[in-house]
Amino acid sequence: MQVEVFNDAAAVARAAAQFIAESARVAIAERGQFVLAVSGGKTPWIMLRELAKEQLAWENVRIAQVDERIAPAGHADRNLTHLGESLLATVALRPAQVLAMPVEDTDLPAAARHYEERLASVAGSPPVLDLVHLGMGPDGHTASLLPGDPALDISDAGVALTGEYQGRRRMTLTYPPINRARQILWLVTGADKAPMLPRLLDRDPSIPAGRVEQARALLLADSAAAAEMEKP
Repeated sequence: MQVEVFNDAAAVARAAAQFIAESARVAIAERGQFVLAVSGGKTPWIMLRELAKEQLAWENVRIAQVDERIAPAGHADRNLTHLGESLLATVALRPAQVLAMPVEDTDLPAAARHYEERLASVAGSPPVLDLVHLGMGPDGHTASLLPGDPALDISDAGVALTGEYQGRRRMTLTYPPINRARQILWLVTGADKAPMLPRLLDRDPSIPAGRVEQARALLLADSAAAAEMEKP
């Protein structure tokens, strides 16, 4: 995995936006569209505001979600709420271009299956996403693939539901669609991530993040998160 370290989270966010924009241009030129799956987090919302400034063929972009909390529409806990404020309020995307996880449905298992079908309708069967953006929690989780959760071991479905974590159940992509992605972009910022970052880079399978494929991955970190990395 390629690793780049920046002074602070804002610099990470700017570099991430530039990387996504260039990846989008290449994908649109080669395949006619760009399918981006985004995770939540404070630095990613800065990244998306920066991305909104880029000159792209936005009509050829599809935005999917890596994970989402089971919460009402518009709730501050929802990644979609912040996605709307950071990107969708600025960039003219048709509703069909935004693949929101259907966490308001009453039948959540069916909703998870339907979301995988929707991904397949735009990214092939099984879905191959152009770029998956991931973060990592202080406990080593990524997406909503959480330590000890049964979703970690799901290999026959691309979208799953989790148990309760920090007060909410989640809907999340599982490892198969994440690991099939053409590119994976990690954003890891903050001193609380420093103990886990070496374990991620060592592919430690005891943390969820360590089980993500690294051959096509770029990791952007700030100096605080990178504090315990081995120096070259």
